[in-house]
Amino acid sequence: MKTNSSIFIFVILLLFVSCSKVPLTGRKQLNFIPAGMLTQMSLTSYQEFLSANPPLPETNEQVRIVKRSGERISQAVEQYLKENNLSDKLGQFSWEFNLVEDKTVNAWCMPGGKVVFYTGILPYVKDESGIAVVMGHEIAHAVANHGGERMSQQLAILMGGVSLDVAMQQEPAMTRDIFNMVYGVGSQLGSLAYSRTHEYEADKLGMIFMAKAGYDPARALSFWQDMAAIPGESPPEFLSTHPSNQNRIKAIRDFIPEANKYFQTQ
Repeated sequence: MKTNSSIFIFVILLLFVSCSKVPLTGRKQLNFIPAGMLTQMSLTSYQEFLSANPPLPETNEQVRIVKRSGERISQAVEQYLKENNLSDKLGQFSWEFNLVEDKTVNAWCMPGGKVVFYTGILPYVKDESGIAVVMGHEIAHAVANHGGERMSQQLAILMGGVSLDVAMQQEPAMTRDIFNMVYGVGSQLGSLAYSRTHEYEADKLGMIFMAKAGYDPARALSFWQDMAAIPGESPPEFLSTHPSNQNRIKAIRDFIPEANKYFQTQ
C-alpha cells in the first residue's frame, strides 16, 4: 500500500515538473521523455519496419502523390513553427514519406517526421486532398508530441514514472511494445488510442497545416463524415484509433472558418 501511495505521489509531482505545452492550444501535457531519445527510438523502429515492409518505388504514381502531399505539408509545418516562435523545434524533424503495400487501413507519423501510409487507406482518402487530411492529422500528432505524452502516461502507470532510459534497461521489450503501440507501427500490434483531447488537437492543427499547404481545410469535414458513415461492427483500424463521432465532426465544421485564415492556394 505504501508503494502504491509513493507511486501516486510521484506521478502527481510529474504533472507539475514534467510539463510542456501543445502548439495552438497551449494545453500543458505530461512529458518526461527527452525528444532526442524518442527520436532515436523512432529511427530504430522505422528502419526495422521498412526492412520488413519495403516501400513502393518512387515510380509508382500513388507514391508520388503521397510524397508530394507530405512535402507540401511539412513545409507548411516548418513555416507555422517559425511564425509561432517555435523554430527550436525545427531540428527535431527530418522528413520522410513512404507508401507500403498492406491492406491495413492505416497511416502514422513517428517523432522526427517519419511518415508511412499503407495502401489499404488509399480507397478511403480517394484523392490527394484526402491524403492531405490524413497526412496533416498524423503529422499534427507528432508536432504536438501526443506520442511522447501517451508514452509518458503509460510509463507512469506501468513503471511508476521511471525515465525512458531506465525503462529500456529494466523492461526493454515492454517499452518497445508500448512505443510501437502508441505510434501504430506494425499491423499485428494494434495501437493505443489517443484521447479525445489529442484527436481534437490533431484535427485542428492538421487543418491548419493542410490549409497552409494549399489544400482546402473543408476537405477534412467531408473525409471524416465519410469515415463515420462506413457501416459494420468492425471498422477499419484507422477508425478504431480515430473515433468519428458527431461531436468531433461538429468541432471540425466549427473550426473551418479559423483554418480558412491559413488557406494559401498553390
